[in-house]
Amino acid sequence: MACIFGAFRCSLQGIAINQQHDMPAMIETPEGYAPQKPETLSAYLSGIDAVRSILGGAPEQWTIAEVGDGNLNLVFIVKGPEGGVAVKQALPYVRLVGESWPLPLSRAHYEHMALTEQARLTCALVPKIHHYDERQALIVMELLEPHIIMRRGMIAATEYPKFADDISTFMARTLYFTSDLALTADRKKALIAAFAGNSALCKITEDLIFTDPYRVAELNRWTSPQLDAYAARWREDGDLKVAVSRLKLKFLSSAEAMLHGDLHTGSIMLTPEDTRIIDPEFAFIGPMGFDVGAIVANFLINFFAQDGHEKRPGDRDAYRDWVLSTLEKIITQFREKFLALWRENPTGDAYPSSLFQGSGGEARLELERQAYMDRLWADTVGFAAAKMIRRILGLAHNIDLELIEDPDRRATCEARALTLARDMMVNSARYPTIASVTEAARRVRMDMASY
Repeated sequence: MACIFGAFRCSLQGIAINQQHDMPAMIETPEGYAPQKPETLSAYLSGIDAVRSILGGAPEQWTIAEVGDGNLNLVFIVKGPEGGVAVKQALPYVRLVGESWPLPLSRAHYEHMALTEQARLTCALVPKIHHYDERQALIVMELLEPHIIMRRGMIAATEYPKFADDISTFMARTLYFTSDLALTADRKKALIAAFAGNSALCKITEDLIFTDPYRVAELNRWTSPQLDAYAARWREDGDLKVAVSRLKLKFLSSAEAMLHGDLHTGSIMLTPEDTRIIDPEFAFIGPMGFDVGAIVANFLINFFAQDGHEKRPGDRDAYRDWVLSTLEKIITQFREKFLALWRENPTGDAYPSSLFQGSGGEARLELERQAYMDRLWADTVGFAAAKMIRRILGLAHNIDLELIEDPDRRATCEARALTLARDMMVNSARYPTIASVTEAARRVRMDMASY
């Protein structure tokens, strides 16, 4: 944990709010910062001994391709005679929108801290960092090949037999060991302080997930006109607005553990044998259910999207079963692993072991552990619902759905996902287990042959 606490610096930035667009005002870049291009990156990397050693050969032998297809950053793949690296550089604005939406470069600092801590806790489940340049907001890291983005693999109906074990381990270890269950109060408060400055990225989440899909917002979009009525109902649904506001309050106020902050299938690169979690620039200290809920949401979205990708009805029945059975394994294993860590490492100031010594103490504590996990699951259900809704009615969508060419088929898949998501959020007590969620997903799909 020393790598986090030693890295903390006074990086809180005064971010004024542009009242017209509800976005951060322009943020100055540090002297010497410049967005890289393929023609400039070679010279930059040639000055880094560790990178030159990995690539091998002379800089003129290196190939550089800009491959970033994300919403925020530049990403380059660099290959030399001996090997390759990936280079990620933050831009001073949201790439998806453009320079009209400024964003602080400090997000690279928080991503570097999060990757460092995740590597300490999970070893090979994140890419190795070869170089970090804070002034350039740039990270050089391990090139993951032949890994692909998981979302693309799932669209192609690829099964990943190790994924449930890997992602449940990642979530259990990163969430448990950065919580009050494992940390003393002073260390936990230092961890909160270390990530407190990542407010601009949190602001994106707060608006785009918990607010914009439920109001008229300039950047909202959906499959139109097919889902116009859904979007209108969401803006008038008082029960839904109360439910999502409760979730937003928990996101704002509940500092439970260090979150990845954007843990979806687009932030995972893998092969059937190896899993790596990438892009934790949204990392902060928040409610555990937000990370777990993001995984649930993305698997449910993919489940509903399969109808839009199959060539003939029923072609992907087996893969739909794999998606939901894998989701059940993820949540079951996460709970088992988290509880095992708690029993084996009760080192935090919460639930001190000294209170539960003596006759019946451990049994009573075990009941409380189970109740804790039940509460975490209840949060997960709500956050998963919010994630599903924002990917259909908000700004940034999933290619699981976006790549469905027929807008009517796409809208049918989206309407099913929205129907389940609303019920999960407003009537979360109906979903006490992951099996109740997957059963409901199957039922909604069958009941809504069309929307």
